[in-house]
Amino acid sequence: MLGRMEQLVSAQRRCAANAAHELCTPLAVQRAAAEIGLAGDPSPQKVARTRAKLIGVADSSEHLIESLLLLAVSEQGLESTGPVDLVALAAVELAACPQEGLTVVRTLAPLTVPGDRTLLGHLLRNLLTNAVRHNRTGGRITVSTSAEGELTVSNTGPVIGPADVPGLLEPFRRRAERMHTAGEGAGLGLSIVASIARAHGAELAAEANPAPEGGLTVRVRFPLSGEARTS
Repeated sequence: MLGRMEQLVSAQRRCAANAAHELCTPLAVQRAAAEIGLAGDPSPQKVARTRAKLIGVADSSEHLIESLLLLAVSEQGLESTGPVDLVALAAVELAACPQEGLTVVRTLAPLTVPGDRTLLGHLLRNLLTNAVRHNRTGGRITVSTSAEGELTVSNTGPVIGPADVPGLLEPFRRRAERMHTAGEGAGLGLSIVASIARAHGAELAAEANPAPEGGLTVRVRFPLSGEARTS
């Protein structure tokens, strides 16, 4: 138990340090853009480029802060629950998720679980966004639910080493330890999925798909009626 507590404290410290780093970086970019792009008597074209850059960095920072708040909320557990139709929710999130150039395979058996619909919507959204972002041209996404209470999202993509998979569920962890580029996530998506799953007493398992298809398979097994729940 003491070892587990030490791991949790260390993880919280890493998360806080990484959050500070991630928030400081866009602030530095904004400052440089303002000081360099608007120095002297800039042309209207240069002002427009600087404005676009500042807005883009602000949007990225806003998304990061919203993700951090969602992670904090999901870690606090559920205040209230109700029956959530995961099949209907999956249909909504699939319709809203861009999937250009990808094949989507749906195998959706009826599945209703007790929980918070908003948080479960975020869980599905983050799984689908991750499956799209880390896919390949002409790739595939598979979404399935089962009567045994399991939600599965799988994708093709880069080959991932099995030893790297646990780290992908930690905040601010990406496949490559480098600064993320525009349009790439901050490394919070799967950690939010894991946190929301814990709040619902669900078991989450992730495994790397073998070559040549690659990618990741994430399974979330919700407790069925009568099963013990822990949060």
